[in-house]
Amino acid sequence: MSGTYGAGFAARWMTATAEAVEREAGRLTELDAAIGDADHGANLRRGFAAVADALAKEPPATPGAVLVTAGRLLISTVGGASGPLYGTLLRRAGKALGEAGEVTRTELADALAAGVAAVGQLGGAVAGDKTMLDALEPAVAGLRESFAAARAAARDGALATVPLRARKGRAAYLGERSVGHEDPGAASSALLFDALEEVAAG
Repeated sequence: MSGTYGAGFAARWMTATAEAVEREAGRLTELDAAIGDADHGANLRRGFAAVADALAKEPPATPGAVLVTAGRLLISTVGGASGPLYGTLLRRAGKALGEAGEVTRTELADALAAGVAAVGQLGGAVAGDKTMLDALEPAVAGLRESFAAARAAARDGALATVPLRARKGRAAYLGERSVGHEDPGAASSALLFDALEEVAAG
């Protein structure tokens, strides 16, 4: 289905992500307890709750502005690495969308690809390092096909981190002990695309 998507769509996406993170915060924290600091769920819950609150009070006028606002809030409210990483993803994507009042799915994919590239630069990671990129990169590729393909690719990418040995982030210190656990950042990245597909489906 073709179409264009405005600021309301982008705000609903961020709000749906906040609801998904709220629902899954316990699971994200369990995943992070195995190979990280056990705070990923709580940190993201706080950050996305702040995003949903801000967007409800003062909705930005364009999809790009929604994502820039969300990114800025995540950077300022989320501790650890996930705040800067998610904040960079959304801010960079928002800036790539510019001032357009409506965007296509392909334009959103292009913008998110720019955000994913910025995340890779910030974290010094590539796909296969057992990070959020393992879900984000295939999701953005899938988004060029459909919202459903993006969601499926993100989920598959997150699950594919289980057998990997971590090469970046806190989990990298564990060496072989990081094998056998799903990466929490990849798991939360999949929630972002779960929410996107749900909102697109109406």
